[in-house]
Amino acid sequence: MAVRLTTLCENTAGAIGFTGEWGLSILVEAGGEKVLLDVGLSDAAVKNAHVAGVDLGEIQKIVLSHGHVDHTGGLQPVLLRVGHKVDVYAHPDMWGRKYVGVNSPGGAKSYRYVGVPYRREALEGLGATFTYHTEPVWLNASMVATGEVPMTTSFESVDGNMFIKAENGLAPDPFPDDQALVVKSPQGLVVVLGCAHRGAINTIMHARAITGVDRVHTVVGGTHLVRAKDEQLDRTIAALRELGVEKLGVSHCTGLPAAAVLAREFGDSFFFNSAGTVVEV
Repeated sequence: MAVRLTTLCENTAGAIGFTGEWGLSILVEAGGEKVLLDVGLSDAAVKNAHVAGVDLGEIQKIVLSHGHVDHTGGLQPVLLRVGHKVDVYAHPDMWGRKYVGVNSPGGAKSYRYVGVPYRREALEGLGATFTYHTEPVWLNASMVATGEVPMTTSFESVDGNMFIKAENGLAPDPFPDDQALVVKSPQGLVVVLGCAHRGAINTIMHARAITGVDRVHTVVGGTHLVRAKDEQLDRTIAALRELGVEKLGVSHCTGLPAAAVLAREFGDSFFFNSAGTVVEV
């Protein structure tokens, strides 16, 4: 069984004609289905699908990795281009009122809303049929949305500048809605990360547990190492090696400094996963 990944939205453009946009959207083709993980910030996924020759009308399912705007903001233009009813899989907490803390040059701190920018009813009117889950959901015989990711490593934690609005004000966001998309292939697991707010290694380990497959062939997507200290980065590299990851393509919230270190450490098995990148397993 072949697996094909086409990155339709990412911070950087990988070729002439593609649009870079802060966000992520990856088309996953496996088991006879076309599933979209995330939809980017605005309309870059739609524009880049046209450039890549991808017909979004063939999308059968959408999986949302979490409820941040840079992964959900493209829902309206994507649904308009899909043009038919489509199942959207997400954690119920994706609708939480999410904020990020921002430090101003003068030292004052403010908070910016970064949650889903649409009402559920508006998206349903465009064809979205939401299915909410906290546990793993198999989309077909080879593809699974992970559901909630357990926090098991000692060196990964949720970023401290992310918040959720509660009755008594802002509280740290534990990101129960953070999830990934995993494909079982004959060569091993293909793990497609959204942002990995609960840890890239935690997510890979969870993928192995829910599939019963130990071999990890490819890891693609956001690793949320953009604010990682040296110790976390070093231990992440050691864990990736211990897990035997054969191909590593990072994106988005990895951050360029961390991505450069990963490129040096993993050599030919590493690639920058920009908009327009196509990976076949």
